[in-house]
Amino acid sequence: MATPIYTISPALRCLRNPARRGLIPLSSTHSFKTSTQRKNDTLEATPTSSSPTPPPNLDPNTVSTRLEELQLLQTGIHPIGSRRRRASILSSDNVPFEQMPYQCFQEARAVLAEDRSRKLLEIAEMRKRIAFWQNVPASDLGGEYAKKGKLVRMQKHLANLKILADVNDPVIKKRFEDGMGDMNRPIYRYLADRKWREYKRKIIMQRISQMHIVPDMLPHLDPTAEVSLGFGRRNVQPGEFVDSRVSVIPARLNVRVFDKGERLVSIAVVDPDVPDEERDSFGSRCHFLAVNVPLSPTATSIPLSKLKKEEHIVHPWLPPYAQKGAPYHRLAVFVLQQDDVGRGASLDIKALRDNARNKRDGFQIRRFVDKKPLRPIGMHLFRSKWDEGTDGVVTKAGIEGMAIEFKRKKPEKLPYKKKDGARYR
Repeated sequence: MATPIYTISPALRCLRNPARRGLIPLSSTHSFKTSTQRKNDTLEATPTSSSPTPPPNLDPNTVSTRLEELQLLQTGIHPIGSRRRRASILSSDNVPFEQMPYQCFQEARAVLAEDRSRKLLEIAEMRKRIAFWQNVPASDLGGEYAKKGKLVRMQKHLANLKILADVNDPVIKKRFEDGMGDMNRPIYRYLADRKWREYKRKIIMQRISQMHIVPDMLPHLDPTAEVSLGFGRRNVQPGEFVDSRVSVIPARLNVRVFDKGERLVSIAVVDPDVPDEERDSFGSRCHFLAVNVPLSPTATSIPLSKLKKEEHIVHPWLPPYAQKGAPYHRLAVFVLQQDDVGRGASLDIKALRDNARNKRDGFQIRRFVDKKPLRPIGMHLFRSKWDEGTDGVVTKAGIEGMAIEFKRKKPEKLPYKKKDGARYR
């Protein structure tokens, strides 16, 4: 039976016009060849392939997609501000913020500029008064203590005037929201402190109360510095459970203080939930202790792994761990400012290492703060419990005593609830 001509017509059209159908035409010069020759053709074509295109020049102020953000982060640069802000900048005209063509905005800036000029005159007058009273003998002011108190009050008023001069400036607020504020200036420290107290400080105070850090470890704690904690690339929220395989490396801290000047701080990581089988109670253990660590409003990063052992470290990092069956352990990270007659009072690290009261086991943070010129200015908190990676962590760290497993003792029944065997015979 002959094949109808209309069934093969589409096939003939595809063969005659391969480019129209998206097919690759067969070259007459390349007939059927061996597989070896085909492999050689592939190897020869590989070097001629185009190299990957380099990432485009991305502006951290205008990247607005996830792909562009990822490409920018791979170069080591972080985007500035929120994605909505960056998309708005990209789609709008390149007009400086202070020159926005809004009449109400410009008139408000003129009023603020006039108020700022008055504040600057008050600042200059207050500086003259401070210089005058510094040259007045202390006997004329009722003693050295009275003179010092008067000067301190005048310095506080001067700092307050500096803040009031710029607190309403929209350009200052914009730079702060964009993360470009200079922490050497009082206004940016004030704005950062206010933002921290609106939310993050409330969270840490709630954790201090919930986890009973006060009064279990310290009688009183009023944080004045923002403390952030992380392990590697992972940031830890206050009170979060951290896997033992994550906390095996030393933590990294970011401590932001809101008053000017450089100071020395001590950092202590203490576990107050160490089971004591002999006394049927709990003890404490120091997992890390470092002293004489410099800190300032601009130098906030403190990676514990990079501190010098000879100058700072009393007890190196001990990975947090918990025995199987034991309750979770609280790991409190304290930042203690070293105060003496003035800032910068350094502690004798050799004496701290030799003191028996500062040993790792049985370390008491309350006693350590009372015996030294230390003042708690900030803290962070995370929790640890037994998990599937604990055995490997303690074996690698050479920690003994992990063969113990805690089990809850089954409570005995009350006498009137016990069944009498004679009645059931």
